Amino acid sequence: MNFPRAIRAGSTAILVGLVFLTLPGTSRTAPAGPAAPMMLEDFKAKNADGFPRDWKAQRNESTAKQSYQVESEGEVPFLAVRKADQRIYKKIAWDSKALPILTWRWRLKAAPDGAEPIAVVFVSLDTDLMVIPVANKYVWSATKVKGTIKEGGLFDASEIVQRTGPQPVGEWIEERVNAYDDFKRIHKHEPADKAWGISLLAGPGVEIDFGPIGVSAS
Repeated sequence: MNFPRAIRAGSTAILVGLVFLTLPGTSRTAPAGPAAPMMLEDFKAKNADGFPRDWKAQRNESTAKQSYQVESEGEVPFLAVRKADQRIYKKIAWDSKALPILTWRWRLKAAPDGAEPIAVVFVSLDTDLMVIPVANKYVWSATKVKGTIKEGGLFDASEIVQRTGPQPVGEWIEERVNAYDDFKRIHKHEPADKAWGISLLAGPGVEIDFGPIGVSAS
């Protein structure tokens, strides 16, 4: 059977195209884009007693629930911390290599003289052989120089001074760090495939609020 020339030409083009797609290195799959941002905590969920849902106390749960309470301004929730004597933590996994940038907000309400630290955000991207979280802590210090780094010990997180001085008061401040790069720089190895979680702490007598905490690719 003799097909019209146009049909024969079209068929040949389709055949060539199919052969091309099967050749090594000719896949037309679009390259993967950056990972979508991930909210680690927005404080929209709380227990009946006001304590943030899915969070745990470092030591004493009853006193932690008195110190850490979810509040809101209009429809915007946040974590209010008052008279804290321990930190609280949330286990939540994410890929810190794909989502290296950590952002959070905090707002100082009051800090007595001599309070050190003012507040701390802990980021645990790995665990050691005893399954103890390996963390860096980003510190709002009353006196230490911004950028100061202190390596931690067996049971203590490494410290990075993120902010210095008891100012400003009553003003939301957004912080942004590369938690993945900081971990590699301090601990000299890649973190685990999935992060362990985050922790929060306010210094002695400090009144401070925490806003949303998230991670992103850039």
